[in-house]
Amino acid sequence: MSHNSDLSFTEMMRDFSVELMPGDARQVDTAIERLPPRTVVSLTWIPGSNLMRMIGVAAELRRAGLVVMPHIGARHLQSRKQLEELSERLVGEASVDRVLIIGGDRGRPAGPFDSSLAVMQSGVFQRVGIFRMAVAGFPEGNPHLPSTVLNEVLEAKAECARRDGVQLSIVTQFCFSAGPIVAWLRRLRASGLGVPVRIGLAGPAGVITLLRYAVRCGVGNSAHVLSENPAFAKALTDRGPEPIIRDLISSLREKDSPEANIAGLHFYVFGGLSRTLDWIAGTRSRRPLPVYS
Repeated sequence: MSHNSDLSFTEMMRDFSVELMPGDARQVDTAIERLPPRTVVSLTWIPGSNLMRMIGVAAELRRAGLVVMPHIGARHLQSRKQLEELSERLVGEASVDRVLIIGGDRGRPAGPFDSSLAVMQSGVFQRVGIFRMAVAGFPEGNPHLPSTVLNEVLEAKAECARRDGVQLSIVTQFCFSAGPIVAWLRRLRASGLGVPVRIGLAGPAGVITLLRYAVRCGVGNSAHVLSENPAFAKALTDRGPEPIIRDLISSLREKDSPEANIAGLHFYVFGGLSRTLDWIAGTRSRRPLPVYS
């Protein structure tokens, strides 16, 4: 999915990833039963939960033929030793070959790592043979960091990846509007960062659920779309993120749009994994929705 002129809804939907909670047995069972082989499954780390429980779930998903990408919350790590044990067990017991490193929404770090960059620079994952690393992207910004700092840190991560031979990618926070995503992609490419990007979107869910997660995840600006455009809100509730995806495709086809290098879509399953997978299956026979401006 590398050329803007080739973008289509079918192409965008072909290579998707989903986010699961490893403590939700029903989600894990659904993933094993319904996801196509080689689908990327990211496993969240809920602060306060037993981090090592993720390993058994990762192994189960790997045996089912899925690609597992555990979340590593830098500021939640209690020690370097904990990170080393986790990385060794993820590789040795679950054959994990990639991770998503996030900062972690925590005021004071629990241990020595204050950022995802610090985890990358530690070399712990590189030493166990993990050379595929994803980091977070924030099209609407991060409520805890100014945009200038976000840009500088992202460039530092890219430099660290180049130095260590790491295949870096970005998974974005979800948005309810294509505009911030496209603007962010243009700024990213204009700065010279050509790494692959997975566009984060919320799977189908009720408006109240979507708004609740929007507030929690700091995407309030985009959430205004739900209250300001009732027709869009109804389409988003009834048919999931399809109107956002079509709007995104339309914008990226513009002549002045830079090379997007979109690796695929990443779905946050706030309304449940089964509901998201039902929606994905349904898009294959659905008539196109109008594009909302």
